[in-house]
Amino acid sequence: MLFHDTALVFGRYARQTLRSRFQLLFGVLMPLLYLLFFGPLLTGLPLGTEGDSWQVLVPGLLLQLGLFGASFAGFAIIIEKQMGVVERMRVTPVGRLALLLGRVLRDAAVFVFQAVLLVLAALAMGLRAPLGGILIGFAFVAVLTVALASLSYALALKVSKPQEFGPVINAVSMPSMLLSGLMLPMALAPAWLDVLSHLMPFRYLVDAVRAGYVGDYTGTAMLYGVLVAAGFATLSVTVGTRVFRKAGA
Repeated sequence: MLFHDTALVFGRYARQTLRSRFQLLFGVLMPLLYLLFFGPLLTGLPLGTEGDSWQVLVPGLLLQLGLFGASFAGFAIIIEKQMGVVERMRVTPVGRLALLLGRVLRDAAVFVFQAVLLVLAALAMGLRAPLGGILIGFAFVAVLTVALASLSYALALKVSKPQEFGPVINAVSMPSMLLSGLMLPMALAPAWLDVLSHLMPFRYLVDAVRAGYVGDYTGTAMLYGVLVAAGFATLSVTVGTRVFRKAGA
């Protein structure tokens, strides 16, 4: 029943996405610009980590794609509330968990597709990484998207206006990007900033994907990344489901 309901919701939002191909491709534009204009600046610089500049930058851009894209996913449900879509869904027999999972799995599919486009562009520019590491990167993008989209939808159900939603997301996403080392590894940061970054869960995901891109699949970075990602996703989906139930979505 849960699988069937989730598939129905997923199909509904997937069809909406496919009807807006411009939006589907536009989401990858910002990471692609970073790749084109920021990546060459790192070539030859001592980054304090294993791997070359592309193996450092591309994993960060992949997770940046999930971080910013999924964080703002809740805007869609604010519009749906205003149009009465949420109210109509409330009277259907579809489970609340399915209503959430269908949405976040659509989001995960979209951002993994965009991540594939980004990696293909990076390969053309000189990225060299093992296939296993690239696939691990896609998996982390999917898990991060599920987690952040769940929280984003939960927040969107709690607010009534986009003007209330946007500032909260910006206040959270920008420090998350800076402290997780998405653009540059935190090994370059002062000691106090490096210590502070370990309080940011995204730091462990970034380190894990970078480890995968140099072929390190069994080290502590990968272990911590998998544990943090799984725990964060589980917690986020749980919170999102509870909010959906309380909101009668």
